[in-house]
Amino acid sequence: MLVSHGEICSTCIVLIWIKVNVANIEKKLTRNARTQRMIHHLKITQEILTYVRDVSLRENDILKALRNETLKMAECNMQIMPEQGQFIALLVRLMQAKKALEIGIFTGYSALCVAQALPDNGELIACDNNADWVNMGRKYWQQAGVEHKISTMIGNAQDSLQQLIEEKLEGSFDIAFIDADKENYDTYYELALKLVKKGGLILLDNMLWSGAVANKSISDKETEVLRALNKKLLSDDRIDLSLLPFADGLTLVLKR
Repeated sequence: MLVSHGEICSTCIVLIWIKVNVANIEKKLTRNARTQRMIHHLKITQEILTYVRDVSLRENDILKALRNETLKMAECNMQIMPEQGQFIALLVRLMQAKKALEIGIFTGYSALCVAQALPDNGELIACDNNADWVNMGRKYWQQAGVEHKISTMIGNAQDSLQQLIEEKLEGSFDIAFIDADKENYDTYYELALKLVKKGGLILLDNMLWSGAVANKSISDKETEVLRALNKKLLSDDRIDLSLLPFADGLTLVLKR
């Protein structure tokens, strides 16, 4: 069958049109895929967590021993993740902090991380209401040679913080870490804000509360307190902040 010159040209035009549009579709799909990667956060699987620890965690033997002993306890879920402890220690060094405050010691893992990052003349004042838990950590502080940097206040944390204020220590702390009972988080935050200096940092753990704060069907007291505090921090003009979707949600608050 004979094909005219006009038919050949028409066929060429159609093929060019298809080729151009296929290329445009491929570009659009590539852009969409890139956008999806930007929108959706990486799901942290056990495989990825293991990899992160393999390539970045510098947990010494004493920290590891304390963490392993804590894992045997019924309350082991209260233990911070080791990479979180390392991150807090990095912030202490980055700020060249000399005076730190901790509200909620548990078995002392985070206190050990902070104390090791402080200079030899640095001081960590740590508050908790359970002397047995604190004493469990104390032997590891001794092994690490940092016990002289840590002063503990055993009892009601609100009373302990108020005592520090009465001792004229307002505005004297470089950094504070809050990881205690959630129902009193707002109170701890307000007291810590008085105690840290301008340019000082407050860290608040568990601010995502295993995702409960984002689930409207959950309305227990602890979740509601954390929700309200998250909302309050967003509009608090006394601070700058960032909520990291890291561990169980770690909020960094910089006092203006």
